[in-house]
Amino acid sequence: MFKGKKVIIFDMDGTLIDSIGIWNAVDKTLIRKLGYNGDISEVEIQKQRDDILKKYSKYENPYLEYSKWLGKKYGSELSEEKILNLRYEISQDYLTNLIDYKINADKFIKKLKENDFILVIASTTRKPNIDVYRNKNSNIINKANIDEYFTYIYTRDDVKEIKPNPEVHFNIINNLNIKKEDCLIFEDSLVGVEAAQNAGIECVAIYDKYSDSDREQINKISNYQIFDYEEAMTILELELKEK
Repeated sequence: MFKGKKVIIFDMDGTLIDSIGIWNAVDKTLIRKLGYNGDISEVEIQKQRDDILKKYSKYENPYLEYSKWLGKKYGSELSEEKILNLRYEISQDYLTNLIDYKINADKFIKKLKENDFILVIASTTRKPNIDVYRNKNSNIINKANIDEYFTYIYTRDDVKEIKPNPEVHFNIINNLNIKKEDCLIFEDSLVGVEAAQNAGIECVAIYDKYSDSDREQINKISNYQIFDYEEAMTILELELKEK
């Protein structure tokens, strides 16, 4: 898995950090504030968000289109800009105080760094949210400060099109002047795995329960599948011993 690799690329939400459930909770609160009082599950919320973001992935701001869709879907008279701002306001407490690394993710990235891998984040999350993780989230800062371990951070603001478009991965390859074969991508979602496949880069699918509805397709198109970072560390240590 790691043999011949120089650069390890991580998605953020759902891959490095345990955040997908948080974003579902944010959107559930947002939908309530838009005036909808009916029953809606977080699984349904995630599916509709993923579908809309994928549909509008080529737009300048897919999240603005998502906000417009939410307004229409749930009968709000607020503009899409105001809905997007409301979503941002709701999310700040969650991002600062609740989000944390997935179990053993911090230990894994430290192990990679110790063995001279270049670590990169390639996320569809916007830069202000990543900056919260970098500068305000004590869970993340105290375990493995992002700025200390990751050489490059690419966000939604660094690309024209989001995943499954492979633009972010092509940018990484070009900016680091490396080959596809030098890279390994860690992803949790179908759109992330599709982006890796579209870039022609080997991909490790790490389990996240919020992607269970796409599990069969994720397993089909990813190169490797692991359950957690303890398994990833075991594989890494075995391969390092074989050098």
